[in-house]
Amino acid sequence: MTPVIKTLGLSRNYVLGTETVHALREVSLTIEKNEYVAIMGPSGSGKSTLMNLIGCLDTPSAGEYWLNGVQVSGMTDKELARVRNREIGFIFQTFNLLARASALKNVELPLLYGGVPPNERRERAREALSRVQLEERMQHRPNELSGGQRQRVAIARALVTRPALLLADEPTGNLDSKTGEDILALFQALHTEGQTIVVVTHEPDVAERADRKIVLRDGVISSDTPTARREVMA
Repeated sequence: MTPVIKTLGLSRNYVLGTETVHALREVSLTIEKNEYVAIMGPSGSGKSTLMNLIGCLDTPSAGEYWLNGVQVSGMTDKELARVRNREIGFIFQTFNLLARASALKNVELPLLYGGVPPNERRERAREALSRVQLEERMQHRPNELSGGQRQRVAIARALVTRPALLLADEPTGNLDSKTGEDILALFQALHTEGQTIVVVTHEPDVAERADRKIVLRDGVISSDTPTARREVMA
């Protein structure tokens, strides 16, 4: 089976004045379909850089990256934009919803960019909102929703393109502990349905909800292990 993510010697360097910063150093990893992976690391470890690369938001300085069987390292910005819209669903800590648009319109947005016809857009957006239990909130604007509901809208928006990869950056960072638990339970349900999920987090309890934990330090992978949860299930 083709991996969803495969990197070979992935590196990213930044030039700051006369200094070159090696943010990521020859990282090689494989994430298979239907894996639930957490990426952790202290500030400056390279986890945000790795997230930007696997999310096709940035290009590597060296190495190769294959997403769902297609080599995306070396693509142009325009090509990467198409890949992002088709293959990756993003979930952010700050939700990034349009304030004046309904939940339904927010979820339709990636399909609008993808040129999907209006009737199909609406139907798929309704389906995605139903998957996150927001059937009765479709016409509500973000300011009429709780934090947890707003994050569910963001998750529905990420799912609506039926992406190969769901990529979440600190998805519970702006939520209280109870609401955060609800969102993590939703991730688990999506994973059970077959969704590949990568969560970037600094919270150990969030990482332990995944099946596999990758820890970065100084731009390299310092450990790549099953979580306690995975070991219990095994």
